[in-house]
Formats: sequence, structure tokens, C-alpha cells
Amino acid sequence: MNALVPLPVLLPLCATGLSLAFGTRLARFQRFISVAVLTAVLGLSVALMIAADRQGPLHVDLGDFGPPLGITLVADRLSGLMLTVSSAVTLAVLVYSLGQGMSDRDKETPVAVFHPAYLILVAGVSCTFLAGDLVNLYVAFEIMLVASFVLLTLGGTGPRIRAGSTYVIISLFSSMLFLTAIAMTYAATGTANFAQLAARLPELPLGVQTLIQAMLLTVFAVKAAVFPVAAWLPDSYPTAPAPVTAVFAGLLTKVGVYCMLRTETLLFPGNRLGDLLMAVALFSMVVGILGAVAQTDLKRLLSFTLISHIGYMVFGIGLATQEGYGGAIFYVVHHITVQTTLFLVAGLIERRGGTNELTRIGGLAKAAPLLAVLFFVPAMNLAGIPPLSGFIGKLGLMRAGVADGGAWAWTLVAGATVTSLLTLYVMAKVWNLAFWRTEPPDQAAYGTVLEDSDDIGDDDADTGPDRIPGTGDEGIGGVPVPAGQTIAASLHGRAVTTTTKPPLAMTAATAGAVALSLAFTVLAGPLTAFTDRAAAELIARTPYTQEVLGR
Repeated sequence: MNALVPLPVLLPLCATGLSLAFGTRLARFQRFISVAVLTAVLGLSVALMIAADRQGPLHVDLGDFGPPLGITLVADRLSGLMLTVSSAVTLAVLVYSLGQGMSDRDKETPVAVFHPAYLILVAGVSCTFLAGDLVNLYVAFEIMLVASFVLLTLGGTGPRIRAGSTYVIISLFSSMLFLTAIAMTYAATGTANFAQLAARLPELPLGVQTLIQAMLLTVFAVKAAVFPVAAWLPDSYPTAPAPVTAVFAGLLTKVGVYCMLRTETLLFPGNRLGDLLMAVALFSMVVGILGAVAQTDLKRLLSFTLISHIGYMVFGIGLATQEGYGGAIFYVVHHITVQTTLFLVAGLIERRGGTNELTRIGGLAKAAPLLAVLFFVPAMNLAGIPPLSGFIGKLGLMRAGVADGGAWAWTLVAGATVTSLLTLYVMAKVWNLAFWRTEPPDQAAYGTVLEDSDDIGDDDADTGPDRIPGTGDEGIGGVPVPAGQTIAASLHGRAVTTTTKPPLAMTAATAGAVALSLAFTVLAGPLTAFTDRAAAELIARTPYTQEVLGR
């Protein structure tokens, strides 16, 4: 079973080479490779999660070089669970992107690189969850950075280039700080391996330990978009295509939270900076949700709720108890699926109404009832309405705070309650403006272009819809396409037919993400028990270190 540990990283990397080799010449085969590989990664992740739960942590020393020189990959309960959820989410987003038409027709958008960049991103995320040393973790971050910049700037539009530049500058700053922390750690201990650091760091002077801990926490806080280093996120994510925004918001920020969990339990037990973490968690909750209240652009609104709810996870880490860690892990799993789903729904809303500006759309509950359902369920889940998984996760964290009994813990319980109520207000605001109220008289009817029979069987053709006006992408003739009409347009010089219904793959992928979030509600008992076992394993530390060091 240990031989399976590197495969979630190796398979996407190998598939990237194949995808680049085929490129636009065999576009359908390129898409097939991506779907097949991510499906295989999902199966492997489930197998690793089950094996880690039954047998304990698994590890591989690549090239048979052990620590401190070798590259160590480790799969325990936490990393197995994160791999499984991230694989399911990335697969759903990939299917959604295929429906949206991220293929090779648009000459101005180098979409031939979407699949390779996406596979590299998946490899980087998997490597982060499996990394057994700081250097390999840094490499995983850089892999994600390269792929993220490509995906953020797809299309080469001005807003996307500016957003991508901001993202890269912030990421490079955190990378330099990370390298500095790694250098200090290696100079002080002679290793960067997590298992060896767990034994050697406690021997260092307290001031040196605290400095290294603070530097690493700052790096991971930037990745997680924790206040006050979260200002970059609302300006970077909303400009990207909907699938890219969804996977970034749902998954990449949780990479930072995962790293906080791993280092705070394995390398720095004792909760020296617990009060600081809880203060940061409180400000993230309050500032993030107040920012969401002030927004009328749906993607920016969801970006601020993302910052706010990262605070719940940091709250659990700051408590540094088994109940707190268990609640944080549960909430991470819940939030990955719910936040991804909401951004996928935002893409459907943008496609249907031509904009994400809530003041310019309305009447979607009547015009698109399925879309209304797909929004309502994750929105209520994010707000923490019983009996959904959002309520269960928040309740677990609040119970952990009450059990702690400290002043900061009680303050965070109150802050979490207020944030949850304001989240409900924000979701109700979106519902009232976009779905419940009467459709504005000047709202345009944007449609999806249907392929005609001339494109069937053309392997180089785009099997998805063309770009929709008002979304930042190229439209048909540069004007809105009336829904359900046959019109003369500049689509290969032929007449095309449009429909208000989104492609089936987009709707099915979004519905699958909704179903996954509901599955966490149905399986809340087993999932809570698993996260509690993962939290106990993190606190014990011994199973991890014994597996890696062999003693």
C-alpha cells in the first residue's frame, strides 16, 4: 500500500506531458486524459484514506534516500481525507469547465494550456498534502504558483493580467519568507524533515522556536487568506473564469489551513501562539463578513465570505485541543465543497444573466428554478442552517470553545455566532436580489450558443458553448445573443441557435458538488468520528514520527 502514496502526485504530472503532446490536434483525447487521471486520483485518495485509518500512517522515501536528505511523502488520516475531498472537487470543477467550453476554438485565449495547467495544479495540491518535509512543501507551493498564474490569466484580458500580477507578487513575497524560515530551521536543526524536526525543535531556545513558528504561520496565513494578509484575494479571484475561481476559492486557501494544522501539531505543540491565532480568527470572521455585506458583485461577495469562514478554521487551530482540531478538520472539509459549489453557481448565474452584479439581475427563481435550488442549498449550508453540515461544523467548534472556557474562546464563540447570522443575511440578500425579486426591465436575455450539425465529428472543434457577452469573454459578433432564436452570426459564417439552458455538464457538475455537500450532512456521524481520530493522531504525533523514522 505504501507504493500508492506518490501516485496522486505522479499521475497528474505524467498526464500533463501527454496533454501537452496532443494539444489541439486531439482535443477530445486531451479532455479524456484529464478526466481519466483525476478519476484515478480520486480512487487512489480514497484507498489511501481507508488504509491510513486502518493501518496508521503510510510513507515513501523517494529514491530510497531517507531523511534528512531524501524526499519523504507521508499519508495519514488528515492528508488522506484532504486528498479525497480535493480530488472529488477538482474532478467536479473539471467536468464543469468542459461544459463551459474551455477548449481550443477561441484564438485569443490559449485554452490549449488549460488542461496541462490544471493537472499541474492538482499535482501541486496533492504534493502539499503528502509532503513530509519543509523543502518538498515549498516545491509544492511553487508548483501551485506557476499553474495558478496561468489559470488566473487565461484570456489575457487586462483585469486578469492585473489580478494575476497581484497574486504572483503576494505569492513571491510569501515564498521568500518561506525560504528564509526553511534556511533558519535547517541551520538550527540540521534537517527539514517533519518527523526529525518534531524531535529537534523542542531542544532549541524558546525565542528561536517562536520566531520560526511565527514566520511559518505568516507564510501559511497568506496562502489561507487570513486577516490581515487577505486583502489580495477579493481583487484576484473574481476576475478569473468561473471554474478557476471555484477551485481556487474552495481548495487553494485550505492548503494554507492544512499547513497550519500540520505544523502547529507536529512541530510546535504547546499552543504558544494560541491567543494570537484566536485574535486573527476573530478579525477574519468579522472583517470578512462585513466586507461581504457591503458587496453587490456576487463573486466579490463570495470572496469576502471565504475570508470570513477561514476564521472558523483558525479558531479551531488556536484552541489547540482535540475537540478544536477535530472541529477545524470537519469545517475544512465542509467549506471546500460548499464554497466551490457557490462559485460554480455564480458562474451559472453569470452565464444566464450576463453579469454578476446583483443590482442588474433578478427573477431567476421563476426563470431558472433548478439554478435557484442549486444556489439555495449551499447558501443555507454556508450560513449554518440545521441540520446541514455547516451547522454541525460550527456547533462542533463552538462546543470546543465552551469546553476550553477561556476569555478568548468565549469571545470567539460570540464572534462565530454573529458571523453566522450575518452570513445568513448575506445569502438572503443574494437570494432576494438575484432570484426572488421581479426581473429588472432592462435585463438582457443571454443565451448559450448551440453547435450545428457541421461541427459534429470534428475532433478539433469546441464541443462546448461559445463565450457569453458580459462575462469578460468573446461573444458572437460582440453583441448579446437572444435566447432560443436562430440568427446569422460570425460563428464560422453559419447560422446558430441559442438556448437559455446551460450545458448539461455544467449543471450536472454543480449538482454533484451540491450532492457531495449534502452527503457530509447524511454521513456526519462517521465523518465526525473520522475527524476526531485524525485530530487525536495529530496530537499524539508518535504514529507519524515512528512511521517515518522507523522507531
